[in-house]
Amino acid sequence: MLDAILAKFDAKTKLARPIYCVTREELAALPDNSAPWAKANNFKAKPGAVLLVPSADGKQVSAALIGVGDDPFVTGSLAKQLPEGLWRFASFSSFDARLATIGFLLGSYQFENYKHDTNASPSSSLSSRPKLMLDASLDHADIVRQIEGSFLARDMINTPTNDMGPDQIEAAAVKIAKTAKAKISVIKGDALLAKNFPMIHAVGRASASAPRLIDLRWGGSKKAPLVTLVGKGVAFDTGGLDIKPSSAMRNMKKDMGGAANVLGLAQMIMSAGLNIRLQVLISAVENSISANAFRPGDILTSRKGLTVEIGNTDAEGRLVLADALTYACEQKPDMIIDMATLTGAARVALGPELPPFFTNDEGFADALYAASTQEHDPVWRLPLWQNYNKALSSQVADMNNVTTDGFAGSITAGLFLQRFVDPSISWTHLDIFGWSPTNKPHASIGGEAQAIRALFAALAKRYT
Repeated sequence: MLDAILAKFDAKTKLARPIYCVTREELAALPDNSAPWAKANNFKAKPGAVLLVPSADGKQVSAALIGVGDDPFVTGSLAKQLPEGLWRFASFSSFDARLATIGFLLGSYQFENYKHDTNASPSSSLSSRPKLMLDASLDHADIVRQIEGSFLARDMINTPTNDMGPDQIEAAAVKIAKTAKAKISVIKGDALLAKNFPMIHAVGRASASAPRLIDLRWGGSKKAPLVTLVGKGVAFDTGGLDIKPSSAMRNMKKDMGGAANVLGLAQMIMSAGLNIRLQVLISAVENSISANAFRPGDILTSRKGLTVEIGNTDAEGRLVLADALTYACEQKPDMIIDMATLTGAARVALGPELPPFFTNDEGFADALYAASTQEHDPVWRLPLWQNYNKALSSQVADMNNVTTDGFAGSITAGLFLQRFVDPSISWTHLDIFGWSPTNKPHASIGGEAQAIRALFAALAKRYT
């Protein structure tokens, strides 16, 4: 798909029409007939507003203007409003050329895999969409890996569970591994019990699609540091016997968003050839309802040996992550990063666009926040406030999987996971939403890649 919307810089190409990114104050300085045309059309350069400029003879479009502000991804508007043909950014004002390009490409994303409308306008086809020629200063391979990783995560989340269950999550991981020449193994069904992954098995056993732990490994030198990515791959979450209301269940195809984002990040890492050994662990399950579903009040023994009382079967993500995190620590990695669509409390605290992260690594906390600003891929740190640990207490087990007071849900979920992580290992947990609930210039309603560009930038800087 990217070949249809992205072209490498070619100094000999004169066919690319210019796009001018301008503020209101810069309108008067536009070249050719752009300034008088903007004035005649009362164009105020409102951020995201696009104005097409005709050629001198008025027979064709010769340029485009887009109003800019603080959001570099406002350029995503162009992908939906420019006519077909080759375009280039001719000016960036105070904009970052790389981010403006990424914004344009992110805005070009469309998920139409299930549409077969024979009356659809031909303008929706790839061949009739605008194509952007990279600025000479930009790294084509870098841009491609950023977009392909993001599109992978979006595609996986947007695909309905009937086509993106545990089997298909595994297939996606296998495909990525094959492309990158990585190794992959899968522990599936009752083999999870034999291999001591009891909580992954318990959560997924009621589904017609067997639960599994997917283990992808990539990298060469044994001397390279090991980085482990852990993703929550709950293909669909009914809530289990503590069943969700229909309104809360509607978008639960996105509950594998952690796995989708981890695979997008892994693809970026392997494409860039970072100097690490990479392990990707995905607990792929479906939290279904059947005669053998795990129950409220059950006590599960985790891989680590800690016992967990089930206060609510709808808090299943932390259970499947716990076994995977325990296994990750056994490999003695330099760093563990887990991603999960874990709590509604995170959305209440920070909304859908700003994922919280928790970490025991102060240096990486600073690096990740700096990278999130640099990449326009926002995250916000929340504390692992140890005083809240008591809210996870149980009278009959080592802990409960939920609290009873309803406070600080994202923090207490992070504290639950922390109990399964070796404190000597750098660990970062991201509680993502994985979904855009509104249309934005760079993202339409649907699955979303969150924090993976920031994570990639931070990891690339750490492991150069």
